[in-house]
Amino acid sequence: MKKPLVMPKFKNEDEEREFWWKIDLSEYLEPADLKSASFPNLKPTTARVSMRVPAHLLNRLKSKANELDVPYQSLIKQAIDHWLKST
Repeated sequence: MKKPLVMPKFKNEDEEREFWWKIDLSEYLEPADLKSASFPNLKPTTARVSMRVPAHLLNRLKSKANELDVPYQSLIKQAIDHWLKST
């Protein structure tokens, strides 16, 4: 460690954001000081998607999801993920 980092008290998030934007951490840390971090409880950011599908397709999808005992939106996400991994 080069020199200690003294954390100021922030009045709000904007002030804190400004602090982290301007600071050069290489003045305070050596690469050997860094440690790997794991955040297992973080959920991926999601985005809302709106799409139109034929009613009969949606009904079939909901029936299949019901058979598998999963929400139909989860089944859609699984299908998209599976398709993307296979291409």
